[in-house]
Amino acid sequence: MPTGMAMRDAREQLFTAAERVLLRDGASALTSRAVTTEAGCAKGVLHRHFSDFDAFLAELVEDRIARLGARGAALHESVGTGTVAGNLTRALTDLFESVAVAVVGLVTSRDTLRARLRRTTPTGVPLLTEATTMIAAYLAAERTAGRIAAEADADTLAPTLVGAAHLLFADRTGTPPAPEDLHRVVTTVLAGAAGAAATPEPSAGQADPAGAGR
Repeated sequence: MPTGMAMRDAREQLFTAAERVLLRDGASALTSRAVTTEAGCAKGVLHRHFSDFDAFLAELVEDRIARLGARGAALHESVGTGTVAGNLTRALTDLFESVAVAVVGLVTSRDTLRARLRRTTPTGVPLLTEATTMIAAYLAAERTAGRIAAEADADTLAPTLVGAAHLLFADRTGTPPAPEDLHRVVTTVLAGAAGAAATPEPSAGQADPAGAGR
């Protein structure tokens, strides 16, 4: 039986190999044989540490979700420094320039994997859901610091930002978006939120100008 350290080393070696296959060949090419071949080890090594291939994939995704904790901590430390748009642009670039986009594609392509991940991510798309929570916490902190509108809804802004960034990075075969393109999207979303917060809702007895003439 391998030692605890050897087991952790083997798991990380397999996870890293799986990411390389994902990034190079896509989710459809990810098989247990492809992973062990990429890792340069016997196929039995994977099954020695995981009950089946879906269990391996679920732990791969959960491990990458856990790494969001470090990103979230770094983002929280940026509260009150730089600009909100700049901080968000860096965080979203760091998230989606990594293997995250490929992992999301893997999750959405395998029903059995999604079913296993419901234990840790009951709703939404694993990894995107946790990233949204990270962004929402940052926005709430910046709102408390007075750097975004007090009326801004962090829980609405966060999925809007994550979804828009994911769309920009989703084409793995194309050229990644330029930082200024993502920054433009972030500033547009934030500006829209500020504008919406500054626009009062019509009172019950006040006509809705948008509905005039309908």
